[in-house]
Amino acid sequence: MKINNITDVFFDLDHTLWDFDKNSRLTFEKIFNLNNIRVDITEFLKYYEPINLEYWKLYREEKIDKASLRFGRLHDAFLAINQEVDKKIIMKLSDDYITYLTTFNHLFENTIDILEYLSGTYNLHIITNGFEEVQQKKLNHSNIAHYFKTVTNSEQVGVKKPNPKIFNYAIEIAKTSIKKSIMIGDNLEADILGAKNIGMDAIFFNSNNEVFEGNIKQIDNLIHIKKYL
Repeated sequence: MKINNITDVFFDLDHTLWDFDKNSRLTFEKIFNLNNIRVDITEFLKYYEPINLEYWKLYREEKIDKASLRFGRLHDAFLAINQEVDKKIIMKLSDDYITYLTTFNHLFENTIDILEYLSGTYNLHIITNGFEEVQQKKLNHSNIAHYFKTVTNSEQVGVKKPNPKIFNYAIEIAKTSIKKSIMIGDNLEADILGAKNIGMDAIFFNSNNEVFEGNIKQIDNLIHIKKYL
């Protein structure tokens, strides 16, 4: 069912448009090779990916800072696979990861098609919790920056999704209103409940077919946004 009266569409970036997991894997392959780290990448990522998600949850909740996230997720992943890596090497890997991450820019299936489709009718925007120095590069290097009127980053606002302040800030700089806006993202807590808590409509990009309760609009492929907009 089409949603009426929407003028502004807000997207999350990582795991929604920009294929974080795929680009991250390619980055780890590169930096492990550069730093002569010999690990089974599949085994490493089996532990790293859930550890990374947990660290991001702590970061969203203001329980850790950016430096702790960047170091801790790598340190804990190496511990999990019983590989000793010197602290200085972990720090260098952390820096190299940020340096090389935006050299890989795979997007989710149908990203360009849906942005082309939506941009003819709606104002498009980004709301992201990612690091400010990295997120704009992702948009530029994947050639999608020109679709977005505004980009709101948690570092510039001082809070992270699902905090209402970041959504209200994004609405304000977009010069629109909550009732005319909709949020599209992959994280139920940060994107969907964060938006709904201020009265903003939302679409859950459920690419992993996550089981959840509640009457929430959802899609498993970006092209299915056409059902609603």
